[in-house]
Amino acid sequence: MAVLVTGGAGYIGSVTVELLLEAGEDVVVLDDLRRGHRDAVDPSVPFHTGSIGDKPLVERIVQDHAVAECIHFAAFAYVGESVEHPARYFENNVSQGIAFLSALVEARVSRLVFSSTCATYGEPEQVPIPEDHRQMPSNPYGWTKLFVERILDSYDVAYGLRSVALRYFNAAGATAARGEDHEPETHLIPILLDVARGKRSHVSVFGNDYPTPDGTAIRDYIHVRDLATAHVQALRHLRRNGESERLNLGTGTGHSVLEVISTARRVTGEVIEVQMEGRRAGDPARLIAQPARAESLLGWKPELTGLETIIRSAWEWRQRHPDGYSS
Repeated sequence: MAVLVTGGAGYIGSVTVELLLEAGEDVVVLDDLRRGHRDAVDPSVPFHTGSIGDKPLVERIVQDHAVAECIHFAAFAYVGESVEHPARYFENNVSQGIAFLSALVEARVSRLVFSSTCATYGEPEQVPIPEDHRQMPSNPYGWTKLFVERILDSYDVAYGLRSVALRYFNAAGATAARGEDHEPETHLIPILLDVARGKRSHVSVFGNDYPTPDGTAIRDYIHVRDLATAHVQALRHLRRNGESERLNLGTGTGHSVLEVISTARRVTGEVIEVQMEGRRAGDPARLIAQPARAESLLGWKPELTGLETIIRSAWEWRQRHPDGYSS
């Protein structure tokens, strides 16, 4: 019996595939490679290039590989792009997602771990944010993830498709073999490393007038390997006949943009130039997880904590892969 990983050639997906293989699992990957990298997936893993919305393809994969469960990453995930092109996001993340879930239900796959996001909460009214915080996304990307969460709620009741939706905060860092390689790159830490390597002239800081100690936004950074571990543990929860759950994945500790920049300077030993810009619409001042429920239900607790640990792992991977997976 195999685990189907959609979006398994992406950043978090590829690290999760790595951990599943370490655990001795049979894995099959489906990715359209629009934003993933074939070289991020071990060549021994059966790999299918295609869309999650291609029901005949999904049904064939499930049948040919005796798929019993799924970890579903495949989605567009740029907040800014979702604002500029909402139709693209609703079609890809929701419409194709419905087709994909229908194919799983028809094939009698009954366990799914879903890659969700803290963007479903929108502007928080309470920090740290618990799972029962009201969900009111401030961008189309967040809405697409919330819609799929609600669809999964209904599919559990109607079809018995049990699921664990994992709401990420800020994924960062790298394993020895796999790291962050996006085009375009919008995440703070890889941008800082590009500046340190001379690939960019500066990093833009969007807003220095937030109600925070140094005026810059605060986020909860979690190592990508810890995130991947949570997916494996969520799968085991479902195998134990655990009920469907919606869980935060974060450390419970926040760091400001200027703190991240200072740590990146220390780790790389390089001068990193900063350019202050105005706030971006919809950027909350603080996003910090309340992760206690994931620890209680899954036995999950972040191990690779601390900004320096996270940034150093990303820096070491980037030095080994100066051009990302193309190198």
